[in-house]
Amino acid sequence: MIWSLIVGGLIGWGAGAILGKDIPGGIIGNIIAGMLGSWVGGYFFKDFGPIIGGYAVIPSLIGAILIIMIASFILKKMNN
Repeated sequence: MIWSLIVGGLIGWGAGAILGKDIPGGIIGNIIAGMLGSWVGGYFFKDFGPIIGGYAVIPSLIGAILIIMIASFILKKMNN
C-alpha cells in the first residue's frame, strides 16, 4: 500500500514536471493524480512498459498527464 502511494506520487510529480505545471494539493495532489492517471491510462492504453509498484509506468504517466491537463483547464475556467 505504501509502495503504491509512493509510486503514484512519483508518477503524478513526473506528469506535472513534463507539463511544467504545479499540481494543486502538493504531495497529496501528486498521489491522487498518479493514482487516477494509472486508472485512466490502464483503461485506455492497457498495460505495457515497465511495471513498478503495481503501476504500468508509461500508461500511468500518460493518464496522469491527461488528468492534470483536464484539472488545469477546469480550474482555469472556474477562476475566470
